[in-house]
Amino acid sequence: MKGVGIYAKCSHPDAVRVAGDVVDWLAKRGQEVFLEEALARQLPGQGPGYERRQIPSMVDLIVVLGGDGTLISVARQVARHNGDRDIPILGVNLGSLGFLTEITRDEMFPCLERVLQGDFKLSRRMMLEAVIFREGQELKRFRVLNDVVLNKGAIARIVDMEVSVDDAYLTTFKADGLVIATPTGSTAYNLSAGGPIISPGLHCFVISPICPHMLANRPLIVSDDATIRIEVKSKAEHVVFTADGQVAVDLQAGDIIQVCKARRGTLLVDSPSRNYFEVLRTKLGWGER
Repeated sequence: MKGVGIYAKCSHPDAVRVAGDVVDWLAKRGQEVFLEEALARQLPGQGPGYERRQIPSMVDLIVVLGGDGTLISVARQVARHNGDRDIPILGVNLGSLGFLTEITRDEMFPCLERVLQGDFKLSRRMMLEAVIFREGQELKRFRVLNDVVLNKGAIARIVDMEVSVDDAYLTTFKADGLVIATPTGSTAYNLSAGGPIISPGLHCFVISPICPHMLANRPLIVSDDATIRIEVKSKAEHVVFTADGQVAVDLQAGDIIQVCKARRGTLLVDSPSRNYFEVLRTKLGWGER
């Protein structure tokens, strides 16, 4: 193995300690470790730190210590800077079980041992690529694992959003906002907006209006081969675009957002002890009385 990159939620009280344990464990097995800068500063003597965007090109495995939010952020970094290589991400949850960071601390070292031996399974998760155009020019480009969201500002009224699928006009949503989610992101904002839960292996994504003015406007599942085009029609309202709930861009009337499947996705190391549906039952409390 070329090397192992480690990212951590450094604000978590246990993240730095656990990261130090992982570094020591990997070093004893002859693995070179690459730490992100913020983590390296809190682990003096464990080697230099590297910019987040540098690490994906230097390693064959990434370990994420934190929660789903930390993993989603890292997934965007890997998608942007890994070139054409597939780099698996092993997500270790330091709190309650996550949808994505489904490996517990107790499972961490046995799972790492299996990965080093090549005895593990991967789950490929599709990502979206979203491009914002303003006056015909590209303004921003994002690759996202969960979703892209258009939402009204704090005091804005209903937003008008004209939506087309593969250049065929769909409708003009009048709503508080709009979610376009991957199957992975279907259990995030999409679920809160009344959208369906989609098994992560399916080749599709979902368009879900947020509090639509027309009750007939319902979530729509489309093929992952589709290209979605959204034009902001509202002139007076404040509209915000967010990528994975972590990056925001203020939009203007006439801005166009184009969303399609990204060329490469995210590879997650599966938990050896539970599957997706067990995680789903646990997180949503299904079967409890």
